[in-house]
Amino acid sequence: MMSAAADEVDEMCASCGIPAGDDIKLKNCTACYLVKYCSIKCQKEHRSQHKRACKKRAAELRDELLFKQPESTHLGDCPICFNPLPLDPKKSAINSCCCKFICGGCLNAWKLMENTKETCPFCRTSVPETQAEADRNYMKRIKANDPIAMRQIGAKRENEGDYSAAFEYWTKAAKLGDAESHNQLSIMYQEGKGVEKDEKKALYHFE
Repeated sequence: MMSAAADEVDEMCASCGIPAGDDIKLKNCTACYLVKYCSIKCQKEHRSQHKRACKKRAAELRDELLFKQPESTHLGDCPICFNPLPLDPKKSAINSCCCKFICGGCLNAWKLMENTKETCPFCRTSVPETQAEADRNYMKRIKANDPIAMRQIGAKRENEGDYSAAFEYWTKAAKLGDAESHNQLSIMYQEGKGVEKDEKKALYHFE
Protein backbone atom coordinates (compact mmCIF):
# COMPACT_ATOMS: atom_id res chain seq x y z
CA MET A 1 0.00 0.00 0.00
CA MET A 2 2.79 2.42 0.87
CA SER A 3 4.48 1.75 -2.45
CA ALA A 4 1.27 2.48 -4.34
CA ALA A 5 0.83 5.71 -2.40
CA ALA A 6 4.38 6.74 -3.20
CA ASP A 7 3.76 6.07 -6.88
CA GLU A 8 0.67 8.26 -6.74
CA VAL A 9 2.69 11.11 -5.22
CA ASP A 10 5.30 10.71 -7.94
CA GLU A 11 2.57 11.16 -10.55
CA MET A 12 1.36 14.48 -9.17
CA CYS A 13 2.57 17.97 -9.95
CA ALA A 14 4.88 18.99 -7.12
CA SER A 15 3.45 22.50 -7.15
CA CYS A 16 -0.33 22.36 -7.65
CA GLY A 17 -0.88 18.67 -6.87
CA ILE A 18 -2.78 17.88 -10.04
CA PRO A 19 -2.43 14.18 -10.94
CA ALA A 20 -1.17 12.90 -14.27
CA GLY A 21 -3.84 11.87 -16.74
CA ASP A 22 -4.69 11.61 -20.39
CA ASP A 23 -4.91 15.38 -20.63
CA ILE A 24 -2.20 16.16 -18.07
CA LYS A 25 1.36 15.26 -18.99
CA LEU A 26 3.87 15.74 -16.20
CA LYS A 27 7.51 16.50 -16.89
CA ASN A 28 10.48 15.80 -14.65
CA CYS A 29 12.67 18.49 -13.20
CA THR A 30 15.57 17.98 -15.61
CA ALA A 31 18.19 18.95 -13.03
CA CYS A 32 17.37 16.44 -10.29
CA TYR A 33 14.54 14.19 -11.57
CA LEU A 34 13.06 14.16 -8.06
CA VAL A 35 9.77 15.88 -8.86
CA LYS A 36 7.41 16.49 -11.76
CA TYR A 37 5.44 19.49 -12.95
CA CYS A 38 2.39 20.02 -15.11
CA SER A 39 3.61 23.34 -16.50
CA ILE A 40 6.49 25.79 -16.57
CA LYS A 41 4.36 28.12 -14.43
CA CYS A 42 4.12 25.51 -11.66
CA GLN A 43 7.84 24.80 -11.91
CA LYS A 44 8.66 28.48 -11.44
CA GLU A 45 6.24 28.84 -8.53
CA HIS A 46 7.73 25.81 -6.78
CA ARG A 47 11.35 26.79 -7.37
CA SER A 48 11.94 28.48 -4.01
CA GLN A 49 10.72 25.38 -2.12
CA HIS A 50 12.53 22.91 -4.33
CA LYS A 51 15.81 24.74 -4.93
CA ARG A 52 17.84 23.28 -2.04
CA ALA A 53 16.87 19.63 -2.61
CA CYS A 54 17.26 20.06 -6.36
CA LYS A 55 20.77 21.47 -6.06
CA LYS A 56 21.85 18.68 -3.72
CA ARG A 57 20.49 15.89 -5.91
CA ALA A 58 21.87 17.46 -9.10
CA ALA A 59 25.34 17.47 -7.53
CA GLU A 60 24.91 13.81 -6.56
CA LEU A 61 23.91 12.92 -10.11
CA ARG A 62 26.96 14.71 -11.51
CA ASP A 63 29.22 12.76 -9.15
CA GLU A 64 27.54 9.49 -10.09
CA LEU A 65 28.07 10.22 -13.77
CA LEU A 66 31.66 11.30 -13.21
CA PHE A 67 32.69 8.23 -11.25
CA LYS A 68 30.49 5.64 -12.93
CA GLN A 69 32.95 3.15 -14.38
CA PRO A 70 33.23 -0.58 -14.96
CA GLU A 71 34.85 -2.59 -12.19
CA SER A 72 38.12 -2.61 -14.10
CA THR A 73 39.64 -1.62 -17.45
CA HIS A 74 42.82 -2.50 -19.31
CA LEU A 75 44.00 1.04 -18.56
CA GLY A 76 44.25 0.32 -14.85
CA ASP A 77 43.15 2.52 -11.95
CA CYS A 78 43.58 6.18 -11.16
CA PRO A 79 46.48 6.27 -8.66
CA ILE A 80 44.70 8.87 -6.52
CA CYS A 81 41.10 7.68 -6.11
CA PHE A 82 41.74 4.07 -7.26
CA ASN A 83 38.66 4.07 -9.50
CA PRO A 84 39.13 2.39 -12.90
CA LEU A 85 40.38 4.86 -15.49
CA PRO A 86 37.73 5.93 -18.02
CA LEU A 87 37.82 4.28 -21.41
CA ASP A 88 37.17 7.69 -22.95
CA PRO A 89 40.65 9.27 -23.29
CA LYS A 90 39.13 12.74 -22.90
CA LYS A 91 38.21 11.90 -19.30
CA SER A 92 41.75 11.36 -18.05
CA ALA A 93 45.16 12.92 -18.57
CA ILE A 94 48.82 12.10 -18.12
CA ASN A 95 51.70 14.23 -16.90
CA SER A 96 55.15 13.42 -18.21
CA CYS A 97 56.81 13.90 -14.82
CA CYS A 98 55.56 10.62 -13.35
CA CYS A 99 53.66 9.13 -16.32
CA LYS A 100 50.57 8.49 -14.23
CA PHE A 101 47.15 8.71 -15.84
CA ILE A 102 44.82 10.69 -13.58
CA CYS A 103 41.03 10.55 -13.92
CA GLY A 104 39.08 13.69 -14.72
CA GLY A 105 37.45 13.80 -11.30
CA CYS A 106 40.76 13.94 -9.46
CA LEU A 107 42.16 16.45 -11.95
CA ASN A 108 39.20 18.77 -11.43
CA ALA A 109 39.39 18.41 -7.65
CA TRP A 110 43.10 19.25 -7.76
CA LYS A 111 42.51 22.35 -9.88
CA LEU A 112 39.94 23.63 -7.40
CA MET A 113 42.50 23.59 -4.59
CA GLU A 114 44.59 26.70 -4.00
CA ASN A 115 48.07 27.00 -5.51
CA THR A 116 47.96 23.61 -7.25
CA LYS A 117 47.10 24.42 -10.87
CA GLU A 118 50.68 24.26 -12.16
CA THR A 119 51.69 21.03 -10.42
CA CYS A 120 51.01 17.35 -10.97
CA PRO A 121 48.28 16.04 -8.62
CA PHE A 122 50.20 12.80 -8.10
CA CYS A 123 53.88 13.65 -7.68
CA ARG A 124 53.49 17.42 -7.06
CA THR A 125 56.12 18.22 -9.70
CA SER A 126 55.69 21.38 -11.76
CA VAL A 127 53.84 20.73 -15.02
CA PRO A 128 56.06 21.17 -18.12
CA GLU A 129 55.50 24.45 -19.92
CA THR A 130 56.58 23.18 -23.35
CA GLN A 131 56.27 19.96 -25.34
CA ALA A 132 60.06 19.75 -25.52
CA GLU A 133 60.25 19.72 -21.73
CA ALA A 134 57.53 17.07 -21.58
CA ASP A 135 59.43 14.93 -24.10
CA ARG A 136 62.58 15.17 -21.98
CA ASN A 137 60.58 13.95 -19.01
CA TYR A 138 59.26 11.03 -21.03
CA MET A 139 62.78 10.07 -22.10
CA LYS A 140 63.90 10.09 -18.46
CA ARG A 141 61.03 7.78 -17.62
CA ILE A 142 61.92 5.53 -20.55
CA LYS A 143 65.44 5.15 -19.16
CA ALA A 144 63.76 3.97 -15.96
CA ASN A 145 61.86 1.33 -18.01
CA ASP A 146 58.47 3.02 -17.68
CA PRO A 147 56.13 1.35 -20.22
CA ILE A 148 53.66 4.25 -20.14
CA ALA A 149 56.37 6.67 -21.24
CA MET A 150 57.34 4.26 -24.01
CA ARG A 151 53.71 4.08 -25.11
CA GLN A 152 53.40 7.87 -25.20
CA ILE A 153 56.58 8.41 -27.19
CA GLY A 154 55.57 5.56 -29.49
CA ALA A 155 52.31 7.38 -30.21
CA LYS A 156 54.21 10.61 -30.83
CA ARG A 157 56.53 8.89 -33.30
CA GLU A 158 53.57 7.35 -35.11
CA ASN A 159 51.93 10.76 -35.45
CA GLU A 160 55.18 12.03 -36.93
CA GLY A 161 55.15 9.19 -39.46
CA ASP A 162 58.12 7.36 -37.94
CA TYR A 163 56.49 3.93 -37.77
CA SER A 164 59.77 2.13 -37.20
CA ALA A 165 60.45 4.09 -34.00
CA ALA A 166 56.82 3.71 -32.91
CA PHE A 167 57.08 -0.05 -33.39
CA GLU A 168 60.27 -0.15 -31.34
CA TYR A 169 58.82 1.78 -28.39
CA TRP A 170 55.55 -0.14 -28.39
CA THR A 171 57.38 -3.46 -28.56
CA LYS A 172 59.45 -2.56 -25.51
CA ALA A 173 56.35 -1.36 -23.64
CA ALA A 174 54.41 -4.50 -24.58
CA LYS A 175 57.21 -6.70 -23.23
CA LEU A 176 56.82 -4.82 -19.95
CA GLY A 177 53.13 -5.70 -19.90
CA ASP A 178 51.48 -2.57 -21.32
CA ALA A 179 48.14 -3.71 -22.78
CA GLU A 180 47.57 -0.59 -24.88
CA SER A 181 50.95 -1.03 -26.58
CA HIS A 182 49.97 -4.60 -27.43
CA ASN A 183 46.83 -3.18 -29.00
CA GLN A 184 48.82 -0.70 -31.08
CA LEU A 185 51.15 -3.45 -32.28
CA SER A 186 48.13 -5.52 -33.25
CA ILE A 187 46.87 -2.66 -35.41
CA MET A 188 50.28 -2.23 -37.03
CA TYR A 189 50.45 -5.91 -37.98
CA GLN A 190 46.84 -5.94 -39.13
CA GLU A 191 47.21 -2.88 -41.36
CA GLY A 192 50.82 -3.43 -42.38
CA LYS A 193 51.75 -0.04 -41.02
CA GLY A 194 55.55 0.05 -40.77
CA VAL A 195 55.70 -3.76 -40.74
CA GLU A 196 54.63 -6.58 -43.00
CA LYS A 197 51.04 -7.66 -42.52
CA ASP A 198 50.86 -10.65 -40.23
CA GLU A 199 47.46 -11.87 -39.04
CA LYS A 200 48.96 -14.30 -36.52
CA LYS A 201 51.03 -11.59 -34.85
CA ALA A 202 48.10 -9.19 -34.99
CA LEU A 203 45.94 -11.76 -33.19
CA TYR A 204 48.71 -12.50 -30.69
CA HIS A 205 49.01 -8.88 -29.62
CA PHE A 206 45.25 -8.37 -29.63
CA GLU A 207 44.72 -11.28 -27.24
